[in-house]
Amino acid sequence: MKRTINRPMMEREYQPVSFKDVLIEMKDVSELMVDLSYSAILFDNKEIALEVINLEESMNKLVYQARIQSVLGARRLEEAEAMSGMLQVAEAAERIANSASDIAMLILKDIKFPAKLKRVFPEAEEVVTRVIVSQGSELAGHTLGELKVQSTTGMQVIAIRRGRGWIYDPDKTTRLETGDILISRGPEAGADILSTIAGAVECPSYEPSPAGAVDDLDRAVQLIIEMKNLSELSVGLAYTSLLFNNKEIADEVVALDKTLDNMRYDMDLWVLEAARKIDDVRYLRGLLYMSSFAQAISDSAHSIVDVLLRDIEIPPVFKKIVRESDEIITRIPVAEPSPLIGRTLKEASLGTVTGMVVLAIKHGDRWVYRPGKGARLQSGDIIIAKGRRDGECRLYELAGYTVEEPEE
Repeated sequence: MKRTINRPMMEREYQPVSFKDVLIEMKDVSELMVDLSYSAILFDNKEIALEVINLEESMNKLVYQARIQSVLGARRLEEAEAMSGMLQVAEAAERIANSASDIAMLILKDIKFPAKLKRVFPEAEEVVTRVIVSQGSELAGHTLGELKVQSTTGMQVIAIRRGRGWIYDPDKTTRLETGDILISRGPEAGADILSTIAGAVECPSYEPSPAGAVDDLDRAVQLIIEMKNLSELSVGLAYTSLLFNNKEIADEVVALDKTLDNMRYDMDLWVLEAARKIDDVRYLRGLLYMSSFAQAISDSAHSIVDVLLRDIEIPPVFKKIVRESDEIITRIPVAEPSPLIGRTLKEASLGTVTGMVVLAIKHGDRWVYRPGKGARLQSGDIIIAKGRRDGECRLYELAGYTVEEPEE
């Protein structure tokens, strides 16, 4: 769903809409807000930060709609219990959105971030990149749907700067033009591919103040990147656990939340110690806020799986919510004729070939969460991945199945 910055203020009035559609939109908006908030930090961009704040208005309206629908939709005790579980998922999405808005507000308040943090952002498992569509590029003049950017490069375009305006969350009908600046997220290898087909014109970077280039921050910024990776993994696994009614995966989300809690304690202690050695402590404040952001996302994921762990009935509509959102989650067994058998994730290049992010792999009775590039696939393995629907079709084909690829 394409969004622009010229959005009127939302009035709090009830409009008939299905609970399913409300939750789909809440999931999509909260995920977009997280992506844009990280982009605002990386590029020190107040316009992107303002869009995150604007999206919070949309989320507030959706929360109102969700609460009304939950009341109207329950007529019996069993229905009320199931509806309470869905409302808990909706509230978790709201908390993620609120946390993203808080991070965006830091940019608007000129809170400082260390230069090293911005330099190591590309080391995250999903990077955020910015590239210009150059004259003669194969991207110019085509829509995102025609190009199938995410399923061919692994990169999802989350925003486009065109002249002085912005297009946020562009959809398949958005046509790219020469001079467009694309803000995208995905695997590092995919960023290189997108840069090449865009014409390999580098966009001028926003260089942070030299005062931010303090020493001895390596441990802290690496910890922040790890917290970012784990928090995003926990949300993907949380939706997966409910989608497939899998308590093993739910338990992993709980374990990840505890890990992030411990990492937050380590971060707080380190910052207190580092403050004595750094002249301008303002550049440490951003790290504290970012660790809190990652922890808030993880806490929200924990809240999602709490529905499953407390044996609250998960209505069939939840599967439609996950399957009809912008970013779907899929579970695919590796069949015997698959070319993936015996290859590592790095050799298969699933991220760039399909645009799907592998969250977990099940080998026999053992789950491997957040598998590394060296993880080797075998016949019968079950792959849990997230991405776009056409990317899912490509992954099915690679896993040894014959499918018809839908339009993007």
